Amino acid sequence: MEELRTPNIPTVSVSDCVDILAELYGNVLKAGMPLKSIPTPFLWGAVGVGKSQGVRQLADRLGLATGRRAIVTDVRLLLFNPIDLRGIPVANNDKTLAVWLKPSILKMDESEDCLNILFLDELSAAPQSVQAAAYQICLDRTVGEHALPDNCIVIAAGNRTTDRSVSFKMPRALCNRLMHFNIKSDFEAWRSWAVNHGIDGRIIGFLGFDHARYATESGEDSSCGRLCQSSDSGELAFATPRSWEFVSNILKAMDCDAEKAHLLISAAVGGDVAIDFENWCKVSENLPSIDNILAGVETKYPRKHDVLYTLVASMSSAVISRADKITVAELQNACDYANRFPKDFIEAFYEDLNSSEKIRLKLMKCRLPFGFFGNKKV
Repeated sequence: MEELRTPNIPTVSVSDCVDILAELYGNVLKAGMPLKSIPTPFLWGAVGVGKSQGVRQLADRLGLATGRRAIVTDVRLLLFNPIDLRGIPVANNDKTLAVWLKPSILKMDESEDCLNILFLDELSAAPQSVQAAAYQICLDRTVGEHALPDNCIVIAAGNRTTDRSVSFKMPRALCNRLMHFNIKSDFEAWRSWAVNHGIDGRIIGFLGFDHARYATESGEDSSCGRLCQSSDSGELAFATPRSWEFVSNILKAMDCDAEKAHLLISAAVGGDVAIDFENWCKVSENLPSIDNILAGVETKYPRKHDVLYTLVASMSSAVISRADKITVAELQNACDYANRFPKDFIEAFYEDLNSSEKIRLKLMKCRLPFGFFGNKKV
């Protein structure tokens, strides 16, 4: 089978793709243009890179921008048969013709205060008979005799053949009717998402240190490393943004240290990565109390860079998780404490905080180091 070639299409992070599509669809809706006038975006990317999360982030952005209820219908095409998309044939009232019952996935709210996003995931891995029906949805916004409502956005996604996932060749005529984006793993974009979605601070710290070490050793700022490992090795369990989210949920559910959850963590990201992560967690066990930092009574801070990575991540996550109730005084205490860190760690702390709109508004009332305000250094 011919490989899918992606060098001639834009390569973007999940967050960049969300920004691009949010601006596009926001302008379309504001101008009153029909959504069907925009070709279907197709997100190509490795397993677990965050394509599904990106679609949900897009729904949240469009919902806030338009004031509408944004509803995502997630269809995993690999699990579907053609009849699941087209519906079941039944006889009409006089039993002279066959009519097709609309499948439940196409039952959408057509009211003006609603915005639907139909996400056709794993399209490239679906059987070709299912792909044919999905392509009709992407191109014509219909399947059989059923049409999508005017307030529906269609987005498709799939893995590349180089990702060692099941993937069928896409007809060139279809390729020319879609907008293609190659989704890459990007640590800074993932970190911003992670601190705003309650990912365990130890995971953020571990991957931050791993990312910085990789960049130092390779001489380039790369998004490789243990955030998103290649699946080329054929391993069953390997690290991706998706599997690290699993690890975070495991740690919350088990309410124990990482070493005690070794088997579960290994099952999600692989044994070697699990051991490295658990050793990292041992280093960070003696972190200063976040509550004491917010109260302004913590005076000591660690000097080792590996521990500082976890401390900054833990502080950022704690502050953002309390965005609604944290006081300006507590936020000022956290800033005063972080201002004693080396410059790179100070910058990382404020970049994390600025990713939260609620915290950014409170930061404007705090005394900050020269050069930090709003979303940028000035």
